[in-house]
Amino acid sequence: MKKISLLILSVSVLFGFVGCKKQEASGSQSGAQSSQSEAQAIKIGLVTDVGGVNDQSFNQSAWEGLQRFGQDTGVNVRYIESRDESNYAPNVNTFVDEGYSLIWGVGFMLGDAMAQAGKDYPNNQFAIVDFAYSPDQVPNNNVTGVVFAAEECSFLVGYIAGKVTKTGKVGHVNGIASPTMENFAVGYYAGVLTANPNAQIMGQYSGSFGDPAAGKAIANQYFADGADIIYHAAGGTGAGVIEAAREQNKWAIGVDMDQNYIAPNNVLTSALKRVDNALYDVSEMMRQGTFKGGSTLLYNLKNDGVGYATTGNHIPPDVIAEVESVKAKIISGEVKVPATAAEINALFPGKYNLPGTN
Repeated sequence: MKKISLLILSVSVLFGFVGCKKQEASGSQSGAQSSQSEAQAIKIGLVTDVGGVNDQSFNQSAWEGLQRFGQDTGVNVRYIESRDESNYAPNVNTFVDEGYSLIWGVGFMLGDAMAQAGKDYPNNQFAIVDFAYSPDQVPNNNVTGVVFAAEECSFLVGYIAGKVTKTGKVGHVNGIASPTMENFAVGYYAGVLTANPNAQIMGQYSGSFGDPAAGKAIANQYFADGADIIYHAAGGTGAGVIEAAREQNKWAIGVDMDQNYIAPNNVLTSALKRVDNALYDVSEMMRQGTFKGGSTLLYNLKNDGVGYATTGNHIPPDVIAEVESVKAKIISGEVKVPATAAEINALFPGKYNLPGTN
């Protein structure tokens, strides 16, 4: 299979032996120009899911990471937004037609479209966030999956919620049911219950990643029922959860990126999923010629791919100390965070009441 690579040549290779300082300066300048031209010849595209590039969460984090990569390297980067599922394949094909070197899909909802593109265009390279393929799904080894241990960061913010809640009631608003979204929910429930076994957790799927009104309505109901902290893992829908927390002076917990800036006095913490760093890392591997398609890359606590935010200093210092202790035990393997409904039900029978996949 044809591999995409970038050849970076040193000045000495380009110009051989240098006879004087003038020639050396000329060679350095030419080498820089060559390197810049090669960078500009690379094009990396990003296709969002239906949440859009300004969802203040998942897609936005991905685009910010790719923008940063483009600014640092001179590589051409661009995004195309998907308004609904019918846009996925056409948007990917647009980048193929325009000769993009690497095409990103953001979110598990693009799983089928990216797999099909890998089959249709064996000489192109693709990567997708939140999807892992079996070998038979990507026979050309040209679609790379990037996945995150969402249950780990969710466990940490759940632990914080369990310690900070004053009512003993907390909430969770999820996006669209899938194994990936179940990881978020299970980790949060496990964290809350580990910190506070008597806590009551209200949770449900919103059915959307781009409906702030639905997120706000669910959050308002949970607050009315006594919850004082609500964690969302629902992309743009979560903006409504944060808005409800701000209006009622309650706590929201953000997701994917540090969302404290949206409501500085009402975002307790955020479950960090460093999608921005993942896009940067993989894109840089492609630029350096070390990118190997067809693999699955895991980002977790151990490699700083996930974490939690402390912006705003809302978390009591003693709670942070506890969370850091738990975090260290997760990294060492002493604590195993459940990731599925079956696993959490084995640990906390009858406590996980969020419907979804097993």
